[in-house]
Amino acid sequence: MAETVKLMQGNEACTMGALAAGLEFFAGYPITPSTEIAEMCAEELPKFGGRFIQMEDEIGSISACIGASLTGRKSMTATSGPGFSLMQESIGYACLCEIPVVIVNVQRMGPSTGMPTSPAQQDLMQARWGTHGDHSLIALAPGNVRECYELTFKAFELSEKYRVPVIVLTDEVIGHMREKVVLPDPRSYSIPRRAMPDSPAGYKPYAADPDGGVPLMAPFGQGYRWHCTGLFHDESGAPSGKATVGNTLLRRLDRKIGKNTEALADYYAENMEDCEVAVVSFGSSAMAALSAVRRARKQGLKAGMLRLKTMWPFPDKTVGDLLGRARTVIVPEMNLGQLALEIERVVHCDTEVVKLGKVNGELFHPDEVFNVLKEAF
Repeated sequence: MAETVKLMQGNEACTMGALAAGLEFFAGYPITPSTEIAEMCAEELPKFGGRFIQMEDEIGSISACIGASLTGRKSMTATSGPGFSLMQESIGYACLCEIPVVIVNVQRMGPSTGMPTSPAQQDLMQARWGTHGDHSLIALAPGNVRECYELTFKAFELSEKYRVPVIVLTDEVIGHMREKVVLPDPRSYSIPRRAMPDSPAGYKPYAADPDGGVPLMAPFGQGYRWHCTGLFHDESGAPSGKATVGNTLLRRLDRKIGKNTEALADYYAENMEDCEVAVVSFGSSAMAALSAVRRARKQGLKAGMLRLKTMWPFPDKTVGDLLGRARTVIVPEMNLGQLALEIERVVHCDTEVVKLGKVNGELFHPDEVFNVLKEAF
């Protein structure tokens, strides 16, 4: 096979990226604007020997995916707003029990039922902090249809490697937009594989280097005996209320992601080397932002663009280094300033941060960003 050229929408690209990564199980519940992912999985998964099931709700969906992952199957679900809220307790369970699972959240206006067919980027903080307790996970944000394919594939790689839930944060515009996409030759990449123990003898499901190590994960039903619980647990998986066990476990879970923060950083930068005013954005908002930056450059204004693809863990050092020359940072996003808060934290008081939030259910127009950008000079 060679490269394939297709006209597809973002939700379709997410599905194809998952299938390319070896998706074997999908459980979900229809919800706008993510439903096309479930529909396509229902049609395509059986062709590859996979399984699709429509659950009674999103709680059942994420729980079924966790169960399938425990048996060694690559699992994914897709949802939006209210459904993502319902999944939060189980996402925390997967974090603590170190169960790989991929969750696509095609964001829409909220809270509550909100505006189901309108785009938003209001779940950024929820993706990181939606479940209770200290925990670490990974969240990726595609900025176009091709990246829906690439970053969903990458989500499976990272989920299997770090034994952690990975969230793919798209939005209604990215999910439903259609673009010509050049899909890579399947022979040009390797399908993610979960690291497995050699033998059931002496197997401990949570034995790992305390400095952020990732334990080997054996599948249920293949002769390995292990206990999986949402309680704090020792290396054997047995519940424990000991302070030393809890401290060691939680710090290891934090370090396995935290120590790799900069290695996980993925972004697109343009004209950041000499920029005086930088625009930082993600997802569909970044499309209008990039157009505005290029227009400003044509007018001789030293503007730069930074589009983040890795949202969590937030790449503090990478972002700080890239914004080092800018005196002003403009942050267009379809919420009231969630990404801007992270930018303010990174640049401290050294740089002016301009919040450009939009919450009317409409995508940014390049003029909206350009006018603010021009005023900054």
